[in-house]
Amino acid sequence: MAKKKKKTNKINKSAGPQSKTKGFPLKILQPVANFLTQEVLRLERKKKSIAQEDPFADSARISDNASPDTDMVEQIGHARVKALEGQINRKLIQIKKALTRIKIGKYGLCEKCGKMIDTDRLMIMPESTLCVTCEKKKEK
Repeated sequence: MAKKKKKTNKINKSAGPQSKTKGFPLKILQPVANFLTQEVLRLERKKKSIAQEDPFADSARISDNASPDTDMVEQIGHARVKALEGQINRKLIQIKKALTRIKIGKYGLCEKCGKMIDTDRLMIMPESTLCVTCEKKKEK
């Protein structure tokens, strides 16, 4: 009669330090992904709304010979719209990046050091890709 070998739990030591750190389970990330997807839709609607406020988008503006003060108001309005669109575009990029990290299983892990990002930070900014330590180093 052959002896049965005992199963032992062996840890793959050749996998390296990155394998020890794992991201969040998909069950936990699904609500985060849903929230981020809704946030993308909200920001895209806001971006369209802001684009309609741009005085340069008004077709009647072309035929209007505005006085200098009216022209200045249009210039300021246009600059405001472009600044807001820039902020929204940056936020959209961050959120889409976070959604991609969820899909590949790296959400919640710092891009620089590979450690887990604090859950309090992720609650406030779910699109975070850096831990607090690496973010502080980046700001210096």
